[in-house]
Amino acid sequence: MTTLAGLKKITDEYVQEDSLMPVLFVGHGSPMNGIEDNGFSRQWEQTARGIRTPKAVLVISAHWLTRGTFITAMDHPKTIHDFGGFPDELYAVQYPAPGNPGLAAETRALISSTNVGLDHDWGLDHGAWTVVRSMYPEATIPVLQLSIDYGKPAAYHYKLAKELAALRKKGVLVIGSGNMVHNLRMLAWDKLDQPGFGYDWAIEMHELFKKKITEADHAALINYESLGAAAKLAIPTPDHYFPLLYVLGLQNKNESPVFFNDQLLAGSLNMTSVQFG
Repeated sequence: MTTLAGLKKITDEYVQEDSLMPVLFVGHGSPMNGIEDNGFSRQWEQTARGIRTPKAVLVISAHWLTRGTFITAMDHPKTIHDFGGFPDELYAVQYPAPGNPGLAAETRALISSTNVGLDHDWGLDHGAWTVVRSMYPEATIPVLQLSIDYGKPAAYHYKLAKELAALRKKGVLVIGSGNMVHNLRMLAWDKLDQPGFGYDWAIEMHELFKKKITEADHAALINYESLGAAAKLAIPTPDHYFPLLYVLGLQNKNESPVFFNDQLLAGSLNMTSVQFG
């Protein structure tokens, strides 16, 4: 006879495999968000509490740009401090989450549109660990990163994401980490203490991105360069924008967006994040 504990285990496994994990795009902003107790990091914590615990996390970060596509496949990914000019406290942070070579190989096998390399050198950059450390501070959940082939156009990344859909059925939380509006050269440093401040063009794109996401107008978001002069200012380079396309590619038709950390910052940056599922 099946015990209650055994029945619960069977039920939990069934629910885990039968339902989809959410998918997140997270505006990660400054690396300091990884160690500060602020509104952004607290919302990352709250988001994690609102979803079931994943079996693993796969991050597509704006800070791993490669020629070709790679996935981290080591047992113990290192914590990468890929920034400069910050306090020593930030460089001292280690996030010792395990990797999962088996999941890396499985993910590689899902992708048929390109050859995916198994990487043993990278680790977790700040686009990954600053966010995941706030969400899962115990560092017990395996974390992997998938690189961005920076030589490919937006449509390529959107289509590649669709090949990852099976991961959502396997308890894997996929996170795209970047920023929709990201123009560091035009940051208003004197407005850092004024949350919500944005230049006119940043406000325009802040609202337009949310409108297009709400309407599931993926074609317009893929062809972002056709959205006008404001889009060119919001996305001077696509490194921080491409992670959003991976999340859109994984959105199901019946899933509506839930926005969080929906705020402009220092004139030319927004932290707007979105969850599907």
